[in-house]
Amino acid sequence: MKPNRHDSQQHRTRAENALFGAIVSMKTVPECRNLFKDLCTPAELQALVDRWQAVELLQQGLPYRQIHDRTSVSVTTIGRVARFLTDGFGGYATAIERTLPKSRRGKAARSH
Repeated sequence: MKPNRHDSQQHRTRAENALFGAIVSMKTVPECRNLFKDLCTPAELQALVDRWQAVELLQQGLPYRQIHDRTSVSVTTIGRVARFLTDGFGGYATAIERTLPKSRRGKAARSH
């Protein structure tokens, strides 16, 4: 998040929490899709979709170059996603556990 230099950390945290609360209040994929389409530019939404595609393909054990060839996601972005899969905040692991079938979770999800 690009902080407003006049905002306190407490204010930024409250603003983040309000956003995340709005996201988790969505009850269906179409509701969530509409919120993100309102919230993000097409490029921002595509960047999020690209990262999630990279997660799924990394979980299948595909090499970075093959993921790039399939998706056109940059190798740098794929590497960043891979780093956060292993050393991030656990968000990818939670989402993987809750959304991907066990057969597609791959070895990275089992290591968390």
